Amino acid sequence: MKLKVVKQFFEEKSKKMKVDVGALYFAIKHQDTPLVAKAIAVVVVGYALSPIDLIPDFIPVLGYLDDVILLPLGIGLVIKLIPKEIMEECRENSKNFFNNVKRVSWVAAIIIIIIWLSIIFIIGTKLAN
Repeated sequence: MKLKVVKQFFEEKSKKMKVDVGALYFAIKHQDTPLVAKAIAVVVVGYALSPIDLIPDFIPVLGYLDDVILLPLGIGLVIKLIPKEIMEECRENSKNFFNNVKRVSWVAAIIIIIIWLSIIFIIGTKLAN
């Protein structure tokens, strides 16, 4: 019984987050969105749509922290930076945008790969010395 409630909770949060990611996508294109909000939204949306996570999911527990903690925090931050009327308009536009379509940001994937390769390079050079 409790497992069903937990599953329903996460499904609802997941659907809301999907709408919010789409809304942020539209907010980036909206002319009245503040520049700082647009800049952060580009990073958040790119990361949300990236096929590669900053922390790979195969790492026990830590692999899902970015999906459960980092992404919602980023979305929440950007939403606070966007005026409410703009965000509501963008949410309306978003409701049909992601319907049954999985979008992938290869640019964000390349950025994540570069970050990981940089980390590996830094660790490798530190260990070599």
